Amino acid sequence: MTSIRPAGFKYRPVALFLLAAAGLLCIPETAMASSDGGGSGLISAIGISIMAATALAFLAYLTKQPLLLAYLAAGAAIGPQFGFGWVSSQADVRTITEIGLILLLFMIGLELNLHKLKESGESLIATGIFQFVLCAAMGFGFFMLLGFTIGEPFEYRIFGVKVLGGQYDLLYLAVCLALSSTTIVVKLLYEKFELGTLAGRLTVGVLVFQDIWAIVVLSIQTSLSDPKILSILIQFGEAALLIVISMALSKYVLGYIFRKIARLPELMLVASLGWCFLICSLAGFFNLSLEMGALIAGVAISTFPYNLDIISKIVNIRDFFITLFFVALGMEIPNPLDNLGMFLVAGAAALFLIASRFLSVYPILYLLQNGNRVSLLTSINLSQLSEFALVITAIGLKSRHIVSDIQTIIIFVFVITSISSTYMIKYNHQLQSFLSRVIARVGFKDLKSPLADEPAAPPKDIALLGFFRVASAFIQEIEDAEVNLKDKIVVVDFNPQVLGRLPRHGIKVVYGDVSNPETLHHAGIGEAKIVISTISDEILVGTDNLRLIDRLKKIAPEARIIVTAESPSRALTLYNAGADYVYLPNQLAAQHLLTVVERLLRGKPVVLKEEEMKRLIERDEVMG
Repeated sequence: MTSIRPAGFKYRPVALFLLAAAGLLCIPETAMASSDGGGSGLISAIGISIMAATALAFLAYLTKQPLLLAYLAAGAAIGPQFGFGWVSSQADVRTITEIGLILLLFMIGLELNLHKLKESGESLIATGIFQFVLCAAMGFGFFMLLGFTIGEPFEYRIFGVKVLGGQYDLLYLAVCLALSSTTIVVKLLYEKFELGTLAGRLTVGVLVFQDIWAIVVLSIQTSLSDPKILSILIQFGEAALLIVISMALSKYVLGYIFRKIARLPELMLVASLGWCFLICSLAGFFNLSLEMGALIAGVAISTFPYNLDIISKIVNIRDFFITLFFVALGMEIPNPLDNLGMFLVAGAAALFLIASRFLSVYPILYLLQNGNRVSLLTSINLSQLSEFALVITAIGLKSRHIVSDIQTIIIFVFVITSISSTYMIKYNHQLQSFLSRVIARVGFKDLKSPLADEPAAPPKDIALLGFFRVASAFIQEIEDAEVNLKDKIVVVDFNPQVLGRLPRHGIKVVYGDVSNPETLHHAGIGEAKIVISTISDEILVGTDNLRLIDRLKKIAPEARIIVTAESPSRALTLYNAGADYVYLPNQLAAQHLLTVVERLLRGKPVVLKEEEMKRLIERDEVMG
């Protein structure tokens, strides 16, 4: 849907930046936050934090960096460690950020729909389970080699850097570096229109499994003060009991309440927050962390039909508190000039994190026949530290399991990998292409087409370049109409699922990149009568429909070309470039929608619904 923006919309970020900067400069010294100021000190601390976060967030917006980094930088700038010291004590802000932390985990729980995991394939399940285990195990070995230990607190040196040790340094470092950032990954993949691709779905699926692992970590975190088997088992039992109670209440009590108040938006918000803090209170009663209680509260109602409505109402409140949480975290970053060696430790840890993703994710997906492309893309997408790691270390520091030096290392790794992964995901296909050539020389060969080793088959009349939703529906329409076209079609795509499923429908498939001329020659495109691209420019990788037309005019000069466009102006450009027909999905969908509306106005909506449900039940598309 196209949003209507008022004139001057593009200048609003500049106005926000100037307003926030002016606000900071106008703050008198007497208003600088201090815990001694009581309520006024708290208000000043919050005000300064929000204005600094706004100013730095604008700079992050310009440089296309994650906003979380801007909030950390804002905290460092106004904090006492090496900033201006505008907030000399973070005690008041930490009180507020506790609420933000609870709301953050409540939102994560709301978005963690466990029913979706039932639909996961073996590749996702295997990667989701073993990625965390393998990364944590490698983390133990790596940080043990650096000199980190588990035991009584003491002071030691890493790379010649003096580090004040805590009791569980090794454990926290290994576990935290096994988690990747849902916020950063989903945002970047969404902007690239890659959430719906196979690599995108696998990436998000692994992140969901990581959230489940994080629940396990939170459930035993409070037991580390008394790490006996019996106490850990009791902790698991209490966590299980809390989950059972939450699920029972949500099913038999909360569901009824929500149905009654579904039409009252304000009451829905209050009820949701009340539910969150009720389960947090129960978690405190069972000696579990409040953060874990919030996570369980979210999971318990994640399958409710009101789930998205609840998220939309809480998200703005959460964002306010989360901003304060990360600003307060940034205030605790020590001056790097006081200990430049700490960057060396964090840099080594960041390089290890990236390497661990390739050493854990790639082998699993490759062995499950996902090919070099998908296996590498998923590894690249997960190569950053999670904001969840910051939450876990914050709780660990509060519980005195670790010391501030360990939290500093985690924060620096988060900053380094957040910046690097922004560019790794932005150029993930170029990076994947380079790495594919490297590992192919080592011996990791890519997938082959089912017919690759057979003698060349006669050229096909119809070529489908890329295979996604529209192409899948097109094949289904051919099968339903019983038109004898399947033996005349060749599909070119690099999705391994397509590679395995299409031959079962009697359709030839060539595994490869449609932007590669060699792939098109191998597929026999030069002899095709009709070449079709049903994928829009937003989803095509490494090329676009305009360049495809230019290439096809050279490879198959006699072929009729059908391509896809998102707008009438783009369609005209493609027609002028030589397309014989341009497919506009939005216009065809609108025409069908008009037919449906006219039928509903004439009456008999039940008949239409039954017809559509019967038709959908009988369809068996390649891509489901």
